[in-house]
Amino acid sequence: MDIDDTDIDESYSEGPEEAASRGITRKNLLKAALVAAPLPFLIGGVPALARAARDSGADLAPTPFCHDGDPPTIEQTEGPYFKPNSPLRTVLATSSTPGIPLTVTGFVFGRQCQPLANVLLDFWQADTNGAYDNSGFAFRGHQFTNAQGAYTLTTIVPGLYPGRTRHLHVKVQAPNKPVLTTQTYFPNEPRNNTDTIFDPRLLMTVRQVGSGREASFDFVLNINGTPPTTPPTGRPWKAGTNYAVGDQVTYGGATYRCLVAHLSRPGWEPPNYTFLWRRV
Repeated sequence: MDIDDTDIDESYSEGPEEAASRGITRKNLLKAALVAAPLPFLIGGVPALARAARDSGADLAPTPFCHDGDPPTIEQTEGPYFKPNSPLRTVLATSSTPGIPLTVTGFVFGRQCQPLANVLLDFWQADTNGAYDNSGFAFRGHQFTNAQGAYTLTTIVPGLYPGRTRHLHVKVQAPNKPVLTTQTYFPNEPRNNTDTIFDPRLLMTVRQVGSGREASFDFVLNINGTPPTTPPTGRPWKAGTNYAVGDQVTYGGATYRCLVAHLSRPGWEPPNYTFLWRRV
């Protein structure tokens, strides 16, 4: 991709002190289980939650049953450029698209720290020159979270236009639930201080990777997760086992039902990780 660095602040990456200050959260451990990644990678290399890197430093009320300091993602204006019926795709830009390459990844969670599958995410944004395609569907596309509640978007860093800082638009909707319309933002942008719509609670975590950027943001919807429906199996819990949502195990004389599909690890016994297992 051609690179246009006009008005782009190079200091996107979090410092080591900021990364270390996040500590280990329940969502952090949960995502480690979902992707079977080493925990230090999720804590340091890819931040657990985008909103952990906000400017204010103020504590927020914990999400019910979650307690990671993340209330449901706030709504923001749709703006004048939304178009329905966008194409189903996760890639909005190719290697020949002008602009700075950007990959955005994250999860969609419910209020009980449960990742949500089959959630619709409909993205739209400006091109590198700050213009929206109102006649076609350039830089527009929708997708659905996978079984682990994860999504990936391949695009470019949007350009600036009068009155606004850099941002991505998105509509997020769990099956048969209300639509959340919001925007996400880039850290260390000078216009963050003058854009009246900007909200630091919607900051992505962004880092420089080669000539491009990698961003992370987790959406938290104000809904409960879908209760497991898979018939129980009643197997004894064992480390190194792939468990699916709804699997039932026994441990320490009690029975537990799996809430999140994961590969079990030593020390992750059901009584210790109540966001992975529920006693029945």
